[in-house]
Amino acid sequence: MKVRGKIIPGYGVASGKGHDTRYPDGTLRLQYPFFKERGLDLGNYFLGTLNIDISPFRYEIKKPSYFFEAIDWSKHIPPENFYFFNVTLIFEGNRHQALVYMPGPETKVDHEQLSTMLEIIAPPLKNMHTGQIVHLEIDEESLEFSKG
Repeated sequence: MKVRGKIIPGYGVASGKGHDTRYPDGTLRLQYPFFKERGLDLGNYFLGTLNIDISPFRYEIKKPSYFFEAIDWSKHIPPENFYFFNVTLIFEGNRHQALVYMPGPETKVDHEQLSTMLEIIAPPLKNMHTGQIVHLEIDEESLEFSKG
């Protein structure tokens, strides 16, 4: 399925740009070793997220590409579950292999996200900014999209 989205501002916590004093280098940098140990190497990706508003669509988790349960990555919060979905990010006519990054809604305690927003981990990309339109190609068996 192909979904159109717009880059919107996020909290900046994943990358460390949001100045959360608990995670000055970003949450993804702290989580990365746990993901790598379980088979997902984010070494070729920027350790931050693109926040993509896909409204009017909402999504439902079906079958993640990766699922990690009870990752105890921070002394500040309880262990979290993480879902990852393979996705193709289309930006300025170029295709980039990327991932939907989703801390499990059932275990996430901080930084609640919009139900119409996906966090994307992508390779380092230039010229991306808030307000730009991108497209995401996602396997329909991974996430189910509905309007509303």
